[in-house]
Amino acid sequence: MGDEAKIFTLSEVSEHNQPHDCWIIINGKVYNVTKFLEDHPGGDDVLLSSTGKDATDDFEDVGHSESAREMMEQYYVGEIDTTTIPKKVKYTPPKQPHYNQDKTSEFIIKILQFLVPLAILGLAVGLRIYTKSG
Repeated sequence: MGDEAKIFTLSEVSEHNQPHDCWIIINGKVYNVTKFLEDHPGGDDVLLSSTGKDATDDFEDVGHSESAREMMEQYYVGEIDTTTIPKKVKYTPPKQPHYNQDKTSEFIIKILQFLVPLAILGLAVGLRIYTKSG
């Protein structure tokens, strides 16, 4: 293993995003799949849309066969400098900012300010009717 793998940055790999020059990143490895575009069973647009980012998830989601994985070896051009790939951010629901809670309580106060007089009015009218009929 005397050959040191060439290390590419994400921006370098991102430049190869054309049908005549298409590189993708899977599992930290860089592949020049230009020649494979027309043979890719999933279509070339899938590969083209996977350029300029870590396509590992896209690749794994589809579930490629062992033979597909072996074929990839011939397109291998080097490694990606993983520090240049934005860390995958697991989606976490945003923590509710405090101002939302304030808005909510403001909203409730407004409703109460509106409803309480209505309730009192309704009660007064109800009492008057009740007392008249009594």
